[in-house]
Amino acid sequence: MWDQIFLGILGLCSGIIIASGVAGLLIALSIVPRYAGITHTADHISLYEDMSLLGIFFGNLFFLFHLPLPIGRPFLLIFGIFSGIFLGGWILALAEIADMFPVFVRRIQLKQGLPLIILSIAAGKAAGALIYYYFGW
Repeated sequence: MWDQIFLGILGLCSGIIIASGVAGLLIALSIVPRYAGITHTADHISLYEDMSLLGIFFGNLFFLFHLPLPIGRPFLLIFGIFSGIFLGGWILALAEIADMFPVFVRRIQLKQGLPLIILSIAAGKAAGALIYYYFGW
C-alpha cells in the first residue's frame, strides 16, 4: 500500500514538473500574451496564465489517475474547440521557431548536411511516435 502511495506522489510530482515546463514554454513562446493582444484583453493576462497553468495541472491529474468526467457530449464539443485553439497556438509558435532555423544554420555556419539533419529529426519523431503507440505508453 505504501509503495502505491509513494508511486502516486512520485508520478504527480513528475507530472507537475513537466506541466510547469509546458506552461513556461507557453509563456516563453508568447502564446498567451499574443492571444491577449489579439483579443484586446491584456489587462487579464495574469488570469490567462493562471488558467493555463491550472488546465495543465488538472489535465495531468486526470491523465495520471484516470478520473472519470461524465459531463456529456456538449462538454466534449467545447473541449474539442479549445483543444484545437490550443494546438493552433502551438503550431503558430513552432512556425516562428522554424523561421529561426535558417538564422541558426547561418550562425553555426552549417554548409552541408542540412537535408540529412531535417530528415533525421523527422525520422526520430516518427520512430518515437511509433514506439509510443506500439507499447501503449
